[in-house]
Amino acid sequence: MATPKHLVCVGAIAGAFGVRGEVRVKSFTADPEDITAYGPLVTEDESKSFDVTLTRAVKGGFAAKLSGVGSKEAADALKGTRLYLPRERLPEPEDDEFYYADLIGLSAFDPGGVEIGKVRAVHDHGAGDVLELRLPGGADRLVPFTAEVVPTVDIAGGRLVVDLPDET
Repeated sequence: MATPKHLVCVGAIAGAFGVRGEVRVKSFTADPEDITAYGPLVTEDESKSFDVTLTRAVKGGFAAKLSGVGSKEAADALKGTRLYLPRERLPEPEDDEFYYADLIGLSAFDPGGVEIGKVRAVHDHGAGDVLELRLPGGADRLVPFTAEVVPTVDIAGGRLVVDLPDET
């Protein structure tokens, strides 16, 4: 399912925490505790909405209570659910800042101006952010999202420059 452009993923439920319906939440916000600062969060298909209350920090995120979730079984059923909020609830980024969601769909050009693909996703595996590019012909390529590899991000122009590292 493609995420609607008006939604921004701000967290994910890693599973149940304890037996009273709490969940373990991983926050994707710059300040992890800000996941609760923007009001109710929704699922990707917007079929469920949750008020989120952080109860304590735990390894890899937070324990949290979600409105409408009162049992371990209900919390377990949400494992893997990503949590979103409408883009309009987020503050406008400063100059030279952007939300990763804004990168999805941008055209990627090499330093010589030749289009090499489109940004399909941004991944964070803990060792640094990675862009997933869809290349012509349908193949995907992962590239580090660093200033060296991606020296130019032009959200308004719908493009970024990618200096592809040599494949080994």
